[in-house]
Amino acid sequence: MENGCETLQQGAMSKKPITKKKKQNGADSVAAYDLIMDAIVTQKLGPSQKVSENILTDLFDISRTTARNIMEQLTAQQFLVSISPRVTRVAPLTLLDVKQNFAMRKMLQPNIFTMAAAHVNYDELVKLNEAISHKGPITSDAAALELLKANKRFNVFIAQQVKYPLLIHWVSQLEDTTMRIYWLYVKMKRVLPFTWEHQRELLEAVKNDQASEIREQTHKILSLCEERVLDAIFLHDQLYRQDLRLPGEDEA
Repeated sequence: MENGCETLQQGAMSKKPITKKKKQNGADSVAAYDLIMDAIVTQKLGPSQKVSENILTDLFDISRTTARNIMEQLTAQQFLVSISPRVTRVAPLTLLDVKQNFAMRKMLQPNIFTMAAAHVNYDELVKLNEAISHKGPITSDAAALELLKANKRFNVFIAQQVKYPLLIHWVSQLEDTTMRIYWLYVKMKRVLPFTWEHQRELLEAVKNDQASEIREQTHKILSLCEERVLDAIFLHDQLYRQDLRLPGEDEA
């Protein structure tokens, strides 16, 4: 393993082809963006997979103009990588990406939660946190994706209380990468790397506006998630080859 940059590829829960979307999504660029981002998160558009306007048009039944605009947006956000004027690929997911994502969130989130505490609607925060709760193993891709989206909504909601648009944009982009990372963990472990109970003390600290406790609890949750994700990557018995690709069901 060189420089911690091995590509993290498709998980073992399923390896299904993308089905063509209904025409109703073609006219809505926001819906189309969400569908394509979901496909990147769930690795239906896998790391390093080639994409083009034609491919996105065929897969998601959207116009070439919409596909072009979304490709430009995702390239600017570094979820797509332009290899040459003719070749664009889904950005690889690497060990370095995992470590940098956790490092950035450890710097930002403790302070964001602290700044937001005095302004947050606590009842709404509790409701958002409850949406992350899941009992038993996560056995479907749809359930996994919805839980990851609920976690993103929770963290973006906190950032929104700070009322700094650029910060909200940064957090949203970090959370999209977080979904890619946590998706890999869910595929291997069939659970999230944290539970509702892990966040109870954090929510209590937010409710009481206890700055030092908020920072401590936020950092503790992120450290726990990082440890679990990295352990899963390195210790999973089906990981093999330099790209750390997990075999699909047909290879297991």
